[in-house]
Amino acid sequence: MLGSIGMPELIIIFVIALIIFGPRKLPELGRSLGKSLAEFKRASNELRSTLEEEIRLEDQKARVEPPRAAEASAAPIQTHPDEPPVMAGASGKVDKSA
Repeated sequence: MLGSIGMPELIIIFVIALIIFGPRKLPELGRSLGKSLAEFKRASNELRSTLEEEIRLEDQKARVEPPRAAEASAAPIQTHPDEPPVMAGASGKVDKSA
């Protein structure tokens, strides 16, 4: 982000800030900016760690629980109350030969 800003650019920015805010207000603004950046960095690290934890928990849950699609495909499908139930194959297509 700041890789393309060199020493001449930083000096120009500092001089403009010194003219606009004055020598008395500049240290206070620097401290406020530093605190704001530190707070933003802390919040973004906290968000990243929370997301990583949620992803890890979802992966663990997916490994522990059996897939529900296999259980559902073996269940009989009732097409009409007067007809006998038919079984769905592994592809999910209805097999009426049973």
